[in-house]
Amino acid sequence: MSLDDFLKAAREFLPILLQGMGMTVLVTLCALVLATLLGVVWALMRTSGVRWLVWPAMAFTNTIRGIPILVQLFYIYFVLPELGLDLTAFQAGVIGLGIAYSAYMGEVFRSGILAVDPGTIEAAESLGMTRARVLSRVVLPQAVRIVLPPYGNNLIMLLKDSSQASVITVAEMSTQARLIAASTFKNQEVWTLVALLYLCLSIPLIFLVSRLEKRFGRR
Repeated sequence: MSLDDFLKAAREFLPILLQGMGMTVLVTLCALVLATLLGVVWALMRTSGVRWLVWPAMAFTNTIRGIPILVQLFYIYFVLPELGLDLTAFQAGVIGLGIAYSAYMGEVFRSGILAVDPGTIEAAESLGMTRARVLSRVVLPQAVRIVLPPYGNNLIMLLKDSSQASVITVAEMSTQARLIAASTFKNQEVWTLVALLYLCLSIPLIFLVSRLEKRFGRR
């Protein structure tokens, strides 16, 4: 593959790949919101100290982490319609990725909560603060600083794993690349472009997480 061939392929294929890139970003962001919200729920349940909350959350997160994301996507897209729940490919992709990553996010948030100095919690409780206020005013602000690096890593992994939604026909970047490569047989050019586009998405996220980590660290 010469440079001229690559540049020619880039001019020809980039418009289509960029459309897929937009879908990749949309799937990632929607799945991230779902994973974050559910992850907070699992973490709060796991750290509540209430057995009937701890055990269901533990069972769910361990089960989800033990099943490949690909299988979860297939199940949501192909099995749930047989049970009466019809979802579009986009909805199934977002829900599948969101639920899968919520298990990992839950563990990240749980570790952040547990890493908060117990002395600060005891001090807040001694001032008469309720458990909810201690959680919102003392625990969570400190936990945010702790979880930023692993949260950012999970975000980058989610961005890359969004390509798995292609197996249920979500028209994201790798889906478009596969269609182009199958019709043109220009595998080197197409997949090199895809790799570069993923890097263009991932590298800014890496720097953003690093800056946030330093900013919260100074505080």
